[in-house]
Amino acid sequence: MKRTVIALIAIFMLGIVHAQNKKKQDAAAIKKMCGCFEVTFNFVETFEYSGDSLYKPSHPETSTALEYAALVADEKNKVSIQHLLQVGNPSQPHIVKHWRQDWMFENQDFYMYDGDNKWRFEQKPKDHVKGQWTQKVYQVDDSPRYEGSATWVHVDGKSFWENRTDAPLPRREYTTRSDYNITVRGNRQEITSEGWIHDQDNDKVIREAGKEDMVIAQEKGYNTYKRVDESRCAAAAKWWQEHTQKWELVRVKWEEVYGRKSDLSLEAKVDNKALYKHLFDEAITESVQINPVIESFIKKP
Repeated sequence: MKRTVIALIAIFMLGIVHAQNKKKQDAAAIKKMCGCFEVTFNFVETFEYSGDSLYKPSHPETSTALEYAALVADEKNKVSIQHLLQVGNPSQPHIVKHWRQDWMFENQDFYMYDGDNKWRFEQKPKDHVKGQWTQKVYQVDDSPRYEGSATWVHVDGKSFWENRTDAPLPRREYTTRSDYNITVRGNRQEITSEGWIHDQDNDKVIREAGKEDMVIAQEKGYNTYKRVDESRCAAAAKWWQEHTQKWELVRVKWEEVYGRKSDLSLEAKVDNKALYKHLFDEAITESVQINPVIESFIKKP
C-alpha cells in the first residue's frame, strides 16, 4: 500500500514537472516573435459564395515592411509584445505604433468580437483553458481587436499555435468595402528557423441579428517574418524607449476597462476623430489626458 502511494505521488510530481517544462517551452516560442523582422504580407481571395453576379472580389495584396517587436512584459502567466513599423527613408525613418499581442496562460476572461464595434464578455471554465495560451490582439490604440485560446504544439521540430475566432475587418478591407461585417479568422503562428509565420484562412461573413451567418468569400493570408540584424530597427527601438511611459499609461487605463468584465461597445469617432488619432497626439502624455479620451469612446449600457 505504501509503495503504491509513493508511486502515485511520483507520477503526480512528474506530471507537474512536465507541465512546468511545457509552459516554459511555450513561453520561449512566444518570445521568439520578438526582434527585428522584414515582413511580407500576402492576401488573396480564394473562394466566392455570394451568388451575386456583381460581386467584386478583393484584389490580391502583397506588401513589405520592417517591423520591430518589443518585449513589453515577461511574467509568470503573461508575455506581451508591442509591434512597431519602421517606414520611409532608412536614414530618417518614420515610426508607426502598430498592433500589440498579449499571451495569457490559462486565461478565463475573454472579450469576443460580435460586430458593429462590440465585444461580448465571456468567462470560460478552468478546464476549458487548461494548458492553453490566449492570444489577445489589440488595435494601434490598445483597444480590443480579437482573441482566442489554444494549446501550443511542439512536434517534429515545429512549434505552432492555431485558433479560430471572430474579428473586425482588417484595415485593408474596411477602408474599401462594407459588404460584410465579420472576419472569422483562422490563425496559425509558427516559429521557424528564420523567424515566424502568421498563416491565415479567413471567412468573410455577413452577420445579422436573428439570421444565420452568411459566408460570402474566403481568403488566404500568409505573412512571413524574417529575422534581420537588430541594428536595422534601432530607430524603432529608440522611439519605443522614448514613448513607452505614455503607452504604459494607456494600457493601465484599458486594463481598468477590461477589469469591469462586462460587454464593451465603442464609438467609431468622437469629435470626428478615431481614437488612435486622439492618442497619437504628441501633446497627450498624462493619465489625466489619456483616461477621459478613452472613456469618451465607451458607449454606456
